[in-house]
Amino acid sequence: MPLEKYRKKSPWILHYNCGSCNGCDIEILAAMSPRYDLERFGILNNGNPKQSDIFLVTGPLTYRSRERIIELYTAMPEPKVVVAVGSCTCTGGVFSDMYNVENGIDSFIPVDVYIPGCAASPELIIDGVVKGLEILEKKTKDIEKPKKLLGKLDEKQETIDRTKFAGNINDSQD
Repeated sequence: MPLEKYRKKSPWILHYNCGSCNGCDIEILAAMSPRYDLERFGILNNGNPKQSDIFLVTGPLTYRSRERIIELYTAMPEPKVVVAVGSCTCTGGVFSDMYNVENGIDSFIPVDVYIPGCAASPELIIDGVVKGLEILEKKTKDIEKPKKLLGKLDEKQETIDRTKFAGNINDSQD
């Protein structure tokens, strides 16, 4: 039985602060507290990118943190979802067009969910993460689709020559 069907039920979050004022970080911790209980969705805050499904980013992307964010993003296995929390992460916020700040993380890594606000409320964070779970489930289903096998059907054996895959279309037109 494949483990991918359980991915939506127990996603792990990698939370990274690019250099924020900690307003969004406090709200994320509040969302994980018993009052809002983000863990009711099976979500676990994890520090290892190789075991994470959702990349939760806060703060304005600075020149010092952009290499680290790309390293963390590439270390995460597919499928993965990126959630940008707060206006600083989405557009640079009040720090946009400063000498040491990039204007949003979407110019370096693809962002799936934007959560606006300064600081984003726990309700918005929960809504954004749940939206990220829906996107994660769709991405998982897209990965699970089998590759289309090309080749002629052998009517005697009722089999398909499985040595020819969709990536090599020219060979399949015998």
